[in-house]
Amino acid sequence: MSEHKYSVASIGARIDTFLQSLLQQAHFHLEYEMSDAEPGDTDFETPEVVLKFTGKDVDLLLGNRAELLLALEHLTMEALRVPSEDHSRLSFDANDYRLLRIEELRLSALAAAEKVKSTGVPFRFNPMNSRERRVIHLALRNETTLRSESQGTGPHRQVVVYPAGMASLPEPPPPAFSPRPGGRRDGPRGRDSGRGERGRAQRAPGRGNR
Repeated sequence: MSEHKYSVASIGARIDTFLQSLLQQAHFHLEYEMSDAEPGDTDFETPEVVLKFTGKDVDLLLGNRAELLLALEHLTMEALRVPSEDHSRLSFDANDYRLLRIEELRLSALAAAEKVKSTGVPFRFNPMNSRERRVIHLALRNETTLRSESQGTGPHRQVVVYPAGMASLPEPPPPAFSPRPGGRRDGPRGRDSGRGERGRAQRAPGRGNR
């Protein structure tokens, strides 16, 4: 593990100082184990330090597509001043949520690929955070008749899958509200902000578009 930038030995004490204080002040009934990550079977996610949460309030962490778990992860990295390009090196998890979510995204990417191949029409996934967009891109990296790219800014950034050689579509205007990355609401009155006039990308099929 010596080649890694982060390890429990180098950053664990700072994580403990921040997290233990935060969890106590928030009155969360949670415990966690911190460990240096083992090499994985895939490169969809390659963290160097992993925190796995247990306890009575784990369900709170995993509600709304793990919104609180991801927020806690983000707050910790901001407090430790971990640069944005290193955010993937630390991973918070509970009940194997990350592994299950990666598989869900991978299957959604494959479903999207088949739809684009059969229709010749690009489609746009709902907004996702950078880690989830990376999973989509990696799942499609060996496709020779397709390409994927990220469009949008901030919480509106999303993956669009195109037939190879097709020019990128203009980016749609942001919705009237800011959807949660990876969330399932699609736009005003529940409509998908990626749908509309002819030529717009279609809504992503399957579970991964929620």
